Amino acid sequence: MKSPRPLFSQRLFWLALLLSLGIGALVTRTVFTMRTDAWNFAARTNANLATALEQSVGWTLRAMDQSLQDVAAKLEHPGVMELPQELRNRVLFATPLRVAGLMDIYVVDSRGDIVIDSAADPPRKANYADRDYFQALMSGAREGLVIGHPVMGRVTQTWMLPVARAYHGADGRVAGVVVSSVSLSYFNELFSALHLGPSSGVNLILSSGTIVTRYPYGDADVGKSLAGTPNMRRLLAEKSGSFVGVASLDKIERFYSFRHVGPYPLVVNVAQSTDVMLASWRANALQLAAFALVLMASCVGLAVLFARELARRQEVTSRLQQTEHYLRTILDNLPSTISYWDKSERNRFINRTSVEVYGRTPQELHGMHVRDVVGPVGYAVVEPFIRQALAGHPQRFERNLTDASGRLRCTHIAYTPDKDPQTGEVRGVFVQMSDITDRKRVEEELFQEKELMRLTLQSIGDAVVCTDAEGRITYLNPVAAHMTGWQAFDAAGRDVDEVAPLFLANGEQTQPSSLRQALAARTTCGPTRGVVLRGRDGMRFEVEESASPIIDRHGQLTGAVMVVHDVTETMAMAERMARLAQYDALTDLPNRVLLQDRAGHALALARRESRSLAVMYLDLDGFKQVNDRLGHDAGDQLLVLFARRLVAAMRQSDTVCRQGGDEFVLLLPGLDGRRQLSAVAGKVLSVCREPFVVQGEALEIGLSAGIALFPEHGATYEELARHADTAMYAAKRAGRMQVRCYAGPVREPELVEPPAQDATK
Repeated sequence: MKSPRPLFSQRLFWLALLLSLGIGALVTRTVFTMRTDAWNFAARTNANLATALEQSVGWTLRAMDQSLQDVAAKLEHPGVMELPQELRNRVLFATPLRVAGLMDIYVVDSRGDIVIDSAADPPRKANYADRDYFQALMSGAREGLVIGHPVMGRVTQTWMLPVARAYHGADGRVAGVVVSSVSLSYFNELFSALHLGPSSGVNLILSSGTIVTRYPYGDADVGKSLAGTPNMRRLLAEKSGSFVGVASLDKIERFYSFRHVGPYPLVVNVAQSTDVMLASWRANALQLAAFALVLMASCVGLAVLFARELARRQEVTSRLQQTEHYLRTILDNLPSTISYWDKSERNRFINRTSVEVYGRTPQELHGMHVRDVVGPVGYAVVEPFIRQALAGHPQRFERNLTDASGRLRCTHIAYTPDKDPQTGEVRGVFVQMSDITDRKRVEEELFQEKELMRLTLQSIGDAVVCTDAEGRITYLNPVAAHMTGWQAFDAAGRDVDEVAPLFLANGEQTQPSSLRQALAARTTCGPTRGVVLRGRDGMRFEVEESASPIIDRHGQLTGAVMVVHDVTETMAMAERMARLAQYDALTDLPNRVLLQDRAGHALALARRESRSLAVMYLDLDGFKQVNDRLGHDAGDQLLVLFARRLVAAMRQSDTVCRQGGDEFVLLLPGLDGRRQLSAVAGKVLSVCREPFVVQGEALEIGLSAGIALFPEHGATYEELARHADTAMYAAKRAGRMQVRCYAGPVREPELVEPPAQDATK
């Protein structure tokens, strides 16, 4: 046996469907009735417009015909043509024609020339022998009022519709034509008062099918022929009427209401687009149909919804029971203790974790007061939070408790007020208690590890800079804060290149940070030496830097660490050691190592440029006596003073070297042979002409010097040095305070005489 509810639902659906079909049939009949009414109204309106236009055009033509008849009758009077011209015009045109659109009246003779002009005296020059109305009246083919084809006026240069009558001579034969015209603009102005909508208008057509005017389409179609077209045949078949047809000119379907203009060969029709006639009906029909469809759909939809609602309620009941089962299962398996307590602080629900925490099942705890569950001591702790929660304020706090097994637990407890949505009254409190014992233990271990790391970084003698993955500062150790001039809290969040800017050794060009490179390459970079760190306070450090990326256990880049080692003192010491290796510590002159290096370059240049080069050995005369008498400090001071004078006397390209003790060596590149030896000897000897003041005492010393020339005295520095040393000892043997030049292995070194002015000093 079927359930009564599904059967009731089916009947309700069919009833709603029948009601919808009835509404649809009623609306359909109404729509078609509205269409018929709209069509009939438009047809009546168009027929009335056609009648009004026909009467207006007919009245205009009748008035023109009467005027032309009056002029023709006067022309046939025997005495009129014999009157003076001015008087004749007054007689002929004594009765003014007050018709809008009427143009001037011309009297045309049998040759077609204008002989009398109503508006000009003498008459304007024009010939109308080629006009259709002239030929028809002169040949006798037509009588009475003749309406010609629309033409462009030869005098007025405007489109017009000519209207003419013949006048007869004394012999009874046709003597000429009286003609006037109606400007086509007159008809357009007359039709312009009508507003028939898009693709609609008014047409004035001759019975021959020639278009006189077609408003509002301008003059483009004036003179075109519609003879033989289906619409034209309908227009000529009856005196008046209406029909639907497609225009041959633009292929648009229109509703035509037409009337023939009195006895004249003219047809006026009002042509309205069928789309325009039914536009209002279509809009109303569409609205009505849409409303009907909505109403029909609503009826069916409501029936379906009602049937579904009946089925849904049964399903909801079943789902609620299932959901309650699922919810209970979920809550019982949560790691947190979930419970609900009413405003009298009695338990209404708790999940199965109550067995582990309180040693009682949910059924045992149901209805118990908080004090009885947690005990007097525990209640004293939680009571203030319960009071706040029952007052509507959510509570969060941590509490240590001992569970049923005697284990100490650290818990996080949240009290959430249960408020009535309508009144806002607190009906109870939801309680969530989470065991955070393990989390607390991990936090403590992390804190200890972090503190150990912090102390380690602070005790490191190098600067340590930590950043995130974007290169923004997260940590500076004290050494880094000192070197950069930034406090850790000020630097936090700033770009590493702003806090620790690095430059090349020249201090001008910036040096890319190895930390940036480590972030980009995700690999360790450095160490890099020869980099300068500029602190915020202006301090400058020569450093060695290295950086490593920080990648977590998931392979994600989280930041980087840069270690900066201060090598300022190390670099300074290295520079000092490098200088001591090449310069004399006492006089700061190049030593033998640097001299040999420069000699090698000078010899190579001399060979390439084919120039001479000299090596001179010097030895001070009387230095040992000063050293013995005044002490080594005085001797050292004397050597320094001598070295300064000697350097000042030489060229910048010359090299002055202390060989050791009181011996000195000069490397003199770029000489032009023996010609410059005299000048060199004069400069060297002039160094000792003035006494040296040492410890307040003026000391006079001399020197002995020997010279060897490249290339005649040797091809290497060693040969030149050996030969210069030989020449120097020869100078000492010969009496000192002189310069001798090496002359060969068998000859005694030659004396180099200084210039005459030096010799006299």
